Amino acid sequence: MAQHMTEDKKILHDMGYAQELARTMGKFSNFAISFSIICILSGGINSLGQATSGAGGAAIGIGWPVGVIISGVFALALAQISSAYPTAGGLYHWGSILGNRFTGWLSAWLNLLGLVTVLGAINVGTFYFFFGAFGSVFGIEDTLTHRVLFVAVITGLQAVINHFGIRLTAKLTDFSGYLILGTAVLLTVVFLASANSFEISRLWTFHNYTGTEGASGVWPLAVSGLMAFLLGLLLPIYTITGYDASAHTSEETTDAARSVPAGMVSSVLWSGLFGWLFLSAFIIMIPSMDEAAKQGWNVFFWGMDQQVNPVLKNILYILIFVAQFLCGLATVTSASRMLYAFSRDGGIPGASKALATVSVKHRTPVAAIWTSSILAVLFVWLTSAITIAGTPAYSIVVSCTVIFLFLSFALPIALGFLTIGGPKWPKMGPWNLGIGTYKLVAILSVLAMILIFVIGIQPPNDWALVITVGFFLLSLAIWVLFENKRFRGPPIGEEIKRRQAEIAKTEAKFGER
Repeated sequence: MAQHMTEDKKILHDMGYAQELARTMGKFSNFAISFSIICILSGGINSLGQATSGAGGAAIGIGWPVGVIISGVFALALAQISSAYPTAGGLYHWGSILGNRFTGWLSAWLNLLGLVTVLGAINVGTFYFFFGAFGSVFGIEDTLTHRVLFVAVITGLQAVINHFGIRLTAKLTDFSGYLILGTAVLLTVVFLASANSFEISRLWTFHNYTGTEGASGVWPLAVSGLMAFLLGLLLPIYTITGYDASAHTSEETTDAARSVPAGMVSSVLWSGLFGWLFLSAFIIMIPSMDEAAKQGWNVFFWGMDQQVNPVLKNILYILIFVAQFLCGLATVTSASRMLYAFSRDGGIPGASKALATVSVKHRTPVAAIWTSSILAVLFVWLTSAITIAGTPAYSIVVSCTVIFLFLSFALPIALGFLTIGGPKWPKMGPWNLGIGTYKLVAILSVLAMILIFVIGIQPPNDWALVITVGFFLLSLAIWVLFENKRFRGPPIGEEIKRRQAEIAKTEAKFGER
């Protein structure tokens, strides 16, 4: 342990940074924080209608593994980079080191916007789950006021827990890891035990429910069978994301060069496996695939009401709700570390110093925690109150920001393809795929990014194309006119050497030796 702590700190010093955050997370905790954000009990349940109202059962039996493979390709490529450069805000540093100041700045904004808005989306999903499960009991209605207040309360609780230190957060996300695994197994057993028959062929039987009764609430336009299957891939692709959290907590993880890449890849692997098991069991349990498609976004509650014992159903709902809350908790951690790391290098004009400040008492970036949490709540409030061409702005922006997240993954991966083995990336980390394998997964990642973009801008989210293009044009204008002159990026060369005395002084304040 002491040896790894020394190695970790040396790597951080060599990149020009002090050990301000508390490095107390072990290998399992690093895995658990990504596993908790992926949370198959959140996205896998709240977005289930994307599959069942698209290609039906085959969207789970075949589509889920395909989507997991796509996410796994990204995770493999990012894991290789993270082993060489294990720092908080990893995507920002990788974009800078493997590219230049602009690509690092762009990677940071893509990832940061994605994380903050996905935090809002996760907690909105938790609201809708709680509303569907217990809304009538607590008198909750699907109104803007109830939705925003609910999101504000649980986001505030998640921020408070993060505020008081990574040890508490890590303990809860460790628990979350076990809770997700245990509940997924329990769901699988309950679903199979509640099934009227075992019609396993549903898992490879293709339908096309797009544009039909009920399904039109999810996919309003009828499309081809192939496109219906591709649209269903959004369920696993949108669910199996968040593994970059392992990288964002690099500076709080011991033996980070090995633990972080292992956390990324294993979180995708186990999420994919256990998600497929319980969702496949759900498809087998439901009384009719045609009726399930008509339920749209409400399909999970419909299936539970149809087949599962009421007492057992409520116990499962409580377990799922707790897992979804902890999913948001881990997302606050990830978003705040990204904001902290970017601010540490002056990435946020006028606010970087405050956002990069770490509490001496709690060893957490308190301002970054609360800022990212407040922004997530504001995002929910503003976009829930606006519609664009009849579609809630919230739905469109969430589609955009998931695209932004994957673009923030794809950009450093593509840069790594161009620079691996050269002066910008001369040495592989201890978690080593080999240059040839990395280049293969990098190519596959770029191809997957194109696919995600194409299916992510389909109706009712076709405005996502306009917003994404607008974001890039605005980013380019801001960079050329302002940030190119102001933003210096991560320290390099002589600047790293000049920082060593300041690093020692900073670490002494935190009791680091």
